[in-house]
Amino acid sequence: MVNEMRWETRLLVLVAGVLTVFGIASLFAAATLERDAFGFFTKQLLGAILGIALLVAVARFDYHRWQVLAWPLLLGTVALLIVPLLPFTRGISPMLNGARRWIQLGPLTMQPSEVARFTVPIWVAMLAAKKGAAIREFKKGLLPFLVILAAVSLLVLLEPNLSMAVLLVAIGFTIMFVAGARIGHFLLLVPVALLGVLGLVLVEPYRLARVKCFFESCGQGNFQLDQALLGFGSGGAFGVGFGHGQLKLHYLPYGYSDFLFSTIGEEWGFLGVVVIALLFGVFGWFGFRIARTAPDPFGQFLAVGLSAAISLGALLHMAVTIGLMPTTGLAFPFMSYGRSGLIMALVSVGVLVNIGRSRRR
Repeated sequence: MVNEMRWETRLLVLVAGVLTVFGIASLFAAATLERDAFGFFTKQLLGAILGIALLVAVARFDYHRWQVLAWPLLLGTVALLIVPLLPFTRGISPMLNGARRWIQLGPLTMQPSEVARFTVPIWVAMLAAKKGAAIREFKKGLLPFLVILAAVSLLVLLEPNLSMAVLLVAIGFTIMFVAGARIGHFLLLVPVALLGVLGLVLVEPYRLARVKCFFESCGQGNFQLDQALLGFGSGGAFGVGFGHGQLKLHYLPYGYSDFLFSTIGEEWGFLGVVVIALLFGVFGWFGFRIARTAPDPFGQFLAVGLSAAISLGALLHMAVTIGLMPTTGLAFPFMSYGRSGLIMALVSVGVLVNIGRSRRR
């Protein structure tokens, strides 16, 4: 093995750094009319500083140790996900915008589902490496993955957070596919999963309304998406200029988080949108190159999972903001407001760096 950083590992860190810096600047521009725009900036900046410190530390942490820690990390994540669901924890997990997705301890705020986006790939990669060729069997190979993924996703779903639950399942399926699970099993599972998602949409009126508004115009129900698309259109080729966007004038709710990509499109134009999309595509490509040269199956599967967690999250965020998917609240990795997501994304980069440094010759 070689213990040094190759070019793709160095560029992976560079891309993550560019996205983080650009995200901090963009969300500050998007939140200028919030009650405490400078507070948004400083909180995200502090999150970035902490995340970078953890990135450096994790990059020196032998990634094989994550394999040993997989079960404790998963159980700890499950415990964190249960906390907001308990009726007597409203003091530390209040209802915000119709959901209980956060744990607040004084000045510290944590989103357990973002922790799950990091720990689920570790656990799935650990079990896939352990199963080996047995993953091609359904009962002994694939079923244990499905049981745990279903349990974790259910806890996230109860927050409620359907988009993150779907993302966790997609990450798990990606790792299992790379690990050698039978395509025939996936062909059977995908329709079942789609029927499950459809059922979850039908039982919640607000989800059903979002899907209906996706397929047909429904006035105020399309307000957020209409404003997002208006932002892309008004940005033109080169944008209206940094800080000069109009969406932040209370036209686009959550333009600094769930719809940050639209704010970027307005202020930086088509060129900025293409550059950001390419950066996330390049990040995923570098991550998969690191996986290809990892010295063992666990490193390969872990690199694939962590790269997919960020790349798929970015893809879903972009798809929602340009109207290719029903409206849902999924943050833009590295960029949207939220310290939990930013820190966990940077920690994921640290793990990828360590895998990249331990590659085969």
